Amino acid sequence: MTNFYGKGVCGGIALGKVYVADRERRHIRRIGIKDVKEQLGRFETAKEKAREQLSHIYEKALIEVGETNAEIFSIHMMMLEDEDYNESVINIIETQKVNAEYAVDVTGENFARMFANMDDAYMRARQADVRDVSQRIVSCMSEGEEKEGEMDDNVIVCAHDLSPSETVVLDKSKVLGFVTSHGSSNSHTAILARNMALPAVIGVGDKFLESIDDGDFIIVDGYDGRIIVNPDGETIEAYKKKRQKDLHKKELLKNLKGKENVTLDGRKINIYANIGSAENIGDVLYNDAGGIGLFRSEFLYLEREDFPSEQEQFEVYKTVLESMAGKKVVIRTLDIGADKQAEYFCLEKEENPALGLRAIRICLTRPEIFKTQLRALYRASVYGNLAIMFPMIVNVWEIEKIFSLCEEVKKELCEGGIRYSENVEIGIMIETPASAIISDILAPRLDFFSIGTNDLTQYTLACDRQNPSLEQFCDTHHTALLRLIKYACDSAHKNGAWVGICGELASDTSLTEEFIKMGIDELSVSPSQVLSVREKVRSIRIE
Repeated sequence: MTNFYGKGVCGGIALGKVYVADRERRHIRRIGIKDVKEQLGRFETAKEKAREQLSHIYEKALIEVGETNAEIFSIHMMMLEDEDYNESVINIIETQKVNAEYAVDVTGENFARMFANMDDAYMRARQADVRDVSQRIVSCMSEGEEKEGEMDDNVIVCAHDLSPSETVVLDKSKVLGFVTSHGSSNSHTAILARNMALPAVIGVGDKFLESIDDGDFIIVDGYDGRIIVNPDGETIEAYKKKRQKDLHKKELLKNLKGKENVTLDGRKINIYANIGSAENIGDVLYNDAGGIGLFRSEFLYLEREDFPSEQEQFEVYKTVLESMAGKKVVIRTLDIGADKQAEYFCLEKEENPALGLRAIRICLTRPEIFKTQLRALYRASVYGNLAIMFPMIVNVWEIEKIFSLCEEVKKELCEGGIRYSENVEIGIMIETPASAIISDILAPRLDFFSIGTNDLTQYTLACDRQNPSLEQFCDTHHTALLRLIKYACDSAHKNGAWVGICGELASDTSLTEEFIKMGIDELSVSPSQVLSVREKVRSIRIE
């Protein structure tokens, strides 16, 4: 029995067999060959098989994560035809007279390192894609099917980390939990686990993967961040009882559906959901969220080759608003930049992109892009209860410019005989110390604030929230952070605006009571966390 410890990113207890979903463990041998034509043929056959697999995965992704997020697999298919990539593989086979698997593996690593050293953040992110494509080709050259088709029922997925493409091919009905040796609280694995409400522990270290094999029995404690490999009988029984209590508690949460989010002394809190795609609407309704507190519109722009049209955006916004049947839907305008890059924006290289041209700064310097989105939003506004939220505001003049552009759009729509609602609430994200400190000046101009605690924490504490090595320094309960939230809340209420929290701290139930005491009106969380936050709210007595 061996213990490993990491960071729990989704609470719960899981007991099951290990499924190692980590292609980095595959060792590719260099084998000398005599028949070059045979190896070239194997390479071409494997590429064709990889193309068929990616086409199938793309169709599956369309259903599960929507067209925008599925587009990554179209990019992978295009990589299969990349001239430089193919020439490298062929050259290694012909000149070194080695097996095709080795040539593909070497080419993949060379290209990945090349991407990793590029200045452009978007291109750096492509290193994972070229590795993924290379590993898929190698897998297609091996006997048997890809490993993802061999997954047994009731497994715990263990990996170095999981890319978006790896999460799509997983048969999620068979997964009990996740463990990764690396990753951060904002990694794809952590987000997936929270959305699926499955126990997950990240950052357990490389020795963990070296110590396990498929079929090993492990226990995952998503609350304590503990992993137990091949536990003894006594430990298994103890955790089975702990799991039963946990499942019983989650069953009780289901009884909270339809109940109000009201404290014991009568204070009502709105509990909304955060989503990034119209495909998530089902989860919002199933978990009984009161509305959508954050619709991340940037996912309409990511992993594409060109800007989404006004009509494309309108159709998505219309679908979301109609589906929510009059419940409030807060749509955040384009939030591209920093860790979210789209190549066709042609953004210049920045020394510090987290402090660079991003979000509203792009919109105000590229008004043609911004007005297209605003037109789509206002056109959709007649189909539901829309609120528009603008990210990364730090100046009053930015709000004034936004209102000016909104008026231009409404005038154009009116002149074109196109309907829009006059009852659209306008708000901003409080995600920098600057916006929090001048919130008393900003609030009179707005209907609401939504506090983005992820970036507010990052900018307040000078800690990169994507860097897992800074976890111990990134104190999400820091007094400075809580004071900024309280001040923004007071500023909003003094000026008749409501205030919510849409960052990760909204689901931190250890802070729920403090947020309610501050006067927070709304908490917006992942759909799977709505009922647990409701339970906490209903257990609190403020007075």
